[in-house]
Amino acid sequence: MKKILFLIFILTAVLACNQKHSPKPRGFFRIDFPEKQYHTINRDFPYQFEIPDYANITPDSRNPGKKDWININVPENKAEVHISYYQLQNAPKPSRQLLAEFIEETRELAYKHSVKANAIEEQIFMNPGREVYGTIYRIKGNAASPVQFFLTDSTTHFLRGALYIRATPNIDSLKPVVDFLEEDVIRLIETTYWD
Repeated sequence: MKKILFLIFILTAVLACNQKHSPKPRGFFRIDFPEKQYHTINRDFPYQFEIPDYANITPDSRNPGKKDWININVPENKAEVHISYYQLQNAPKPSRQLLAEFIEETRELAYKHSVKANAIEEQIFMNPGREVYGTIYRIKGNAASPVQFFLTDSTTHFLRGALYIRATPNIDSLKPVVDFLEEDVIRLIETTYWD
């Protein structure tokens, strides 16, 4: 009986070794996303918009003198949206000239990512009821900032935003996070109004 079991074991081992073995492909971690619920920011800014409940606001530590510059942090996804704000009135330059400079600067900052990007899609945004107009830049590929935008009323306010994820850009593994957070950025844009 022992000889038969030993023979079956050897036969199984020999037959099993005839197949080529290939390792499993490298996988990525499963990411659980929280439920999307939003609230309007509750601060004295010249702008207002909605952010997700799982995000928090901190002052921009790199620009402490600019009180209306903030970061919207999403710690669970190691992401943040940098918001910078400029008042167009009472500036040393005429507001139309200043507006044109800010729009061009925003475009240049978005297109700096073209080195790593596969494509950059521009989308015009208009909400005449709230006097909010702008452009959204969706940067496809392994770029550090997958979404950037600016919003303005063309006379008084100019707001610029950029989504950053604090991880090595790898579009294959970050795509679910980028898609999830892009919805929040679009919600921010769509709910913006001026105070």
